[in-house]
Amino acid sequence: MRKYWLLFSQTVTVLLAAYFVVATLKPGWVSGRVGLTVIETASSSRPSSAPGSLSAAAKAASAAVVSITANKAGSRNAQTQDPWFRFFFGEQAPSEPQVGLGSGVIVSANGFILTNNHVIEGADNIEVSLNDQRTAKARVVGTDPDTDLAVLKIELGKLPAIVLGNSDVLEIGDQVLAIGNPFGVGQTVTSGIISALGRNQLGINVFENFIQTDAAINPGNSGGALVDTQGHLLGINTAIYSRSGGSMGIGFAIPVSSARQVLDAIVRDGQVTRGWIGVEPQELNAELAQAFDVQVQAGVIITGVLQNGPAAQAGLRPGDVITQVAGRPVANVSQLLGAVAALKPGEPASVTIARRDRRSELTVVPGKRPSPKLPR
Repeated sequence: MRKYWLLFSQTVTVLLAAYFVVATLKPGWVSGRVGLTVIETASSSRPSSAPGSLSAAAKAASAAVVSITANKAGSRNAQTQDPWFRFFFGEQAPSEPQVGLGSGVIVSANGFILTNNHVIEGADNIEVSLNDQRTAKARVVGTDPDTDLAVLKIELGKLPAIVLGNSDVLEIGDQVLAIGNPFGVGQTVTSGIISALGRNQLGINVFENFIQTDAAINPGNSGGALVDTQGHLLGINTAIYSRSGGSMGIGFAIPVSSARQVLDAIVRDGQVTRGWIGVEPQELNAELAQAFDVQVQAGVIITGVLQNGPAAQAGLRPGDVITQVAGRPVANVSQLLGAVAALKPGEPASVTIARRDRRSELTVVPGKRPSPKLPR
């Protein structure tokens, strides 16, 4: 009996020793089914939507954001063709070629790309690089310098197109992502919030209604995407406020609602056609109101009227305060520009004015807004 007891105790001792050795060196061998599942999940995959993660939005939008390289050939001074110029100054070498870097957003599967006009302005050759490493030459469909937007077209198959969001429902504090190619380092995603809406009078574009964000935007991000937490396009990143050339937490994007109007017009007509009445507007303030003996408190005061222009022919005079255009209230210069631009050239529209202490309604036949003069 004692013999069997010793054999039993030795066997138990050996088994316990083996268990502790295996548990120490290979804990996974002795874990239950739940433990194995947890280890495999942690080591082989990641939850599709980790708390606080914006990876789904970045993944949904980044495939449609492209890098743009705009090449501008070196130019030769026209005076170098003059024999007398060459006699006195000799042969002059042409200026060095210029290369500009920016970003763009594929907005349709058939190859239309939205970007900033300043990214491709004056370029002789434009190359687009996709996130999947494909490249293509792009042609300019049309540009709109007044909003600093341009539409490009590439000929490639199976193009990822971004989903257009609704910038009109944005609120301050909403989370956003900025996607682009800053400094040419490659596609980069930064995050932030909507800091302000309706920014204007910045002197960047003629028509300004910017979304302001603190998501980092740097040189090279121009033309890239500002997206929401679903990866839907909210705006085209355009400019930054900076004293150093880099991001200081103040970036500006053109709302997708405005960009969509420009896109549709350029794709349809090759250009954007806006109304124009030929006035010089200024914000109404106490000094101007006193100088023109104006009694109203809201509106845009007209300080100049183009001779024989649409406004002059309708009877507008300097000192008149425009309060409505086609039934649309205007409280500042930006709103007036937008309301007049929305008018269809050649179609009469009502303009409500205040002249001293009287209000009246005039009928203006807007003309076509002149194209901006290109710098020489």
